[in-house]
Amino acid sequence: MQDVTMVGIDLGKNTFHLHGQDRRGKAVFRKKLGRRQLVEFFATFHACTVVMEACAGAHHMARLLTTFGHQVKLISPQFVRPFVKSNKNDFVDAEAICEAASRPTMRFVTAKTESQQTLSALHRLRESFVRDRTRTINQMHGLLLEFGVSLPVGKASVARLPAFLTEHSLPPRLIAILQRLHEHYKYLDSEVGHIEKEINTQLADDELGQRLLTIPGIGPVMAAEMGDGNQYRCGRDFAASVGLVPRQYSTGGKATLLGISRRGDKNIRRLLVTCARAYMLRLEGRTGHLAEWVRAMLTRRHSNVVACALANKLARTAWSLAAHGTAYCAGLTVASD
Repeated sequence: MQDVTMVGIDLGKNTFHLHGQDRRGKAVFRKKLGRRQLVEFFATFHACTVVMEACAGAHHMARLLTTFGHQVKLISPQFVRPFVKSNKNDFVDAEAICEAASRPTMRFVTAKTESQQTLSALHRLRESFVRDRTRTINQMHGLLLEFGVSLPVGKASVARLPAFLTEHSLPPRLIAILQRLHEHYKYLDSEVGHIEKEINTQLADDELGQRLLTIPGIGPVMAAEMGDGNQYRCGRDFAASVGLVPRQYSTGGKATLLGISRRGDKNIRRLLVTCARAYMLRLEGRTGHLAEWVRAMLTRRHSNVVACALANKLARTAWSLAAHGTAYCAGLTVASD
């Protein structure tokens, strides 16, 4: 099997299906291996190109196989799907991965480091706590409304819920339920606070993160999510990778642009749109070219469209700061890379 130049792996939880081919694309072997067998196989196999889909466990496997001297490439699953021939099975998927990786214009995903994955896990945990906290608040509002009590909107009213309950004659069992929900809310709120402090601590030692925080609207969570931007050619490529550019459906020389593509990392896209909306909420007190551009856009476009356009501009600005090592200057126009 010395003539094998590329191996495609269809990743699984416990079993992995391999497809090896030579430089001409001819299949050389197919193997089904367990996790330990896979590591032992590549530890003794000659250096080659190993290709996998960018899914669960792919980044860890990419780091591991790189230590054995292999060149590892990760492909987005949506780019592999068109190369699946006829009926689908694990070996056919592995072959399709090799076929997709053989295309000269194929785009690949950069493997994450352990620190990047750990930080990403921290963000996912924070997002989960925030979602549960919102669900708990809504549940308290709903239960009180069933008994004719309307709790004022806002976190301040939820924080003083025990005192609020004494002002109304409610069943003792309901009060006990609400008190348990309130304790759960306080736990979730404290955990969100602890995670945000940890993110701020990490950003305090990160020179890039500090520069990104100078961009209007960019918060600590978004700054911690940004990479160094070296895997993108320009700012538009980064904005396109997170789905903030129009989806195109053109034919016959007629250009048709639709809504944003929504491809790539949905969490970064959501954070960028949230940053844009936060900027727009305080637009009255803002000055500079960016504020003037947003005001001009709002005169002729819906606020949702402007929010996506501003998120695109913030993404390009963040990439420029990360890739070029520069600082944000409010008096300058944003580069249109």
